[in-house]
Amino acid sequence: MYYLLVVISVIMFGGCFALNDAYRKLRTSSVASSMESSFIGSLAGLVVLLIISGFNFQATPFTLLIAFLSALSGIAYIFCSFKALDSVNLSLYSLFSMIGGMALPFFQGIIFYGEKITVAKIVCVAFVCIALGLTVSHDKNKRGTAYYIGVFVLNGVVGVLSKIFTSAPVEKTNAEWFSIWIAIFTAAISGTLWLLFFTKKSMPRYTWQAFGVSSLNGAFNRIANFLLVISLVHLDASAQYPLVTGGVIIVSTLISLFGKNKPSNKEVMSVLMAFAGTLALFLIKI
Repeated sequence: MYYLLVVISVIMFGGCFALNDAYRKLRTSSVASSMESSFIGSLAGLVVLLIISGFNFQATPFTLLIAFLSALSGIAYIFCSFKALDSVNLSLYSLFSMIGGMALPFFQGIIFYGEKITVAKIVCVAFVCIALGLTVSHDKNKRGTAYYIGVFVLNGVVGVLSKIFTSAPVEKTNAEWFSIWIAIFTAAISGTLWLLFFTKKSMPRYTWQAFGVSSLNGAFNRIANFLLVISLVHLDASAQYPLVTGGVIIVSTLISLFGKNKPSNKEVMSVLMAFAGTLALFLIKI
C-alpha cells in the first residue's frame, strides 16, 4: 500500500516538472514569476489539503518550526528551478533535482536513524548515480551551475526535514496538517515578497491559462509531498527516496519526449539505468 502511495506521488512529481516548465514559458523565469507561481500554487494546494483534512485544526511548536523551514527551502527551490530550466531540458533538470532529493535523505536515514544498508539499496543508488553521470556535461555558464547545485541541495533538504518530522519523538500534528502548515507559510512568504517587490515589474499579461497551470502544479506538489510524508512513517527513507528519484527521472523523460527539447541518447540511457535501479529495490531481497 505504501509503495503504491510513493508511485502515485512519483507520477504527480513528474507532472509538476512539466507544469513548472510550462508556467516559466508563460510568465518568464524571473524572480517575480517564481514568487508568483509559489504563491498561487500554495494557495491551490492549501485548499485541497484542507478538504482532505476535514478542516480539523492542529498545530504544535515543533510542526510549525519544521513546516516553516520546509517552506523556506521550497521557495528557494522554486526560484532555482526556474533559472535552471533556462539552461537545460526537462529530463536533465529532473536528474539534478531528484538525485539531490535522494542522496541527502538516503544518507540521513542510514547515518542518523540506523536504517539498514542492503544490497538492494546499494544497487539502486549505484544505478541512479550512473544515470546522473551519463547526462552531466561541463557547463560554461557558471551562474547556471549554481542553480543546478541549488536544485540538487534544496530538494534534498525537503526530504531531510520530512524525515525529521516523522521520526521526532515529540508532540506534533498529523501528516495532513504538517503539509497544510508548509502551504500556509509558503503562501505567506512568497506572497509577501511578490506583493512588496515584484508586482510593479514588467511581466506578460496574466491569463487564466497561467492561473490553471500554477494551481494544478501547486495541488499536485502538495498532494505528492503529503503522500510521501505518510509513507515515510512506514518505509525507510533510504529506500523511499531512491524509488522516488528513479521513478521521476523516468516519468519526466517520457513527458519530455512530447516537448521541443528531446532527450539525447545519453539521457535515454540514463532513464534505463534509473529504471534498472528502481527494479532492484523490488527484485533484490537482500
